[in-house]
Amino acid sequence: MVHSLEVDSVILDFGTKRVLQNVYLKSETGKITGLLGRNGTGKSCLMNIIYGELIPNDKSIRLDNKSVFDKNRNPDDIRYLPQFGYIPKSFTIKRIFHDFGLDFTDFAGLFPELERFKSSKFRKLSGGEQRIIEIYAILASKTKFCMLDEPFSQVMPVHIDTIKNLIVREKQNKGIIVTDHLYQHIVDICDSLYVIKDGKTYLTKSVQDLETLGYVNFSKF
Repeated sequence: MVHSLEVDSVILDFGTKRVLQNVYLKSETGKITGLLGRNGTGKSCLMNIIYGELIPNDKSIRLDNKSVFDKNRNPDDIRYLPQFGYIPKSFTIKRIFHDFGLDFTDFAGLFPELERFKSSKFRKLSGGEQRIIEIYAILASKTKFCMLDEPFSQVMPVHIDTIKNLIVREKQNKGIIVTDHLYQHIVDICDSLYVIKDGKTYLTKSVQDLETLGYVNFSKF
């Protein structure tokens, strides 16, 4: 069964500043939806609105065509990777994998250099290593949708291709919404791509649309 997550009519004001207005975004299981925009355009705000952590002036969120009103999202429906850490540092890696219902053998096959930390406390890992576990926990969990905010920006370049391959693998099981300022990685893997500009979302048709919308200037490259 294909599941759908639709967001529209989003209006968000911070004081007198309108951050988002009449935003629309759609994600489906089996697909990767990219979300781009310059710093401060509201990408993280939109994800927090979808997740129920930020209350906007107005919104419409529908899961399989049914409106979602409650603040607390069911993890079976949607999980969210925020920009900053969400796993308590006192947890052991073994407990994290148990609580999320994850297969450590699968993880170790992807990131063999981290296998030695299985019995360690989360705090013993470097920031980049912690981020890899946070990314894997959200991506590999059983859920209909997951949102990833800046998954590539805090990890070593050597791990980026592995994470991209994991995202592509997991889209077979869920819908994925991902944003990162390292936009080329998003373009490489996404099935549909939205750009936020002036508070609105634009569904792009080609990479050239990124220049038309002022997100990049290819003449500089």
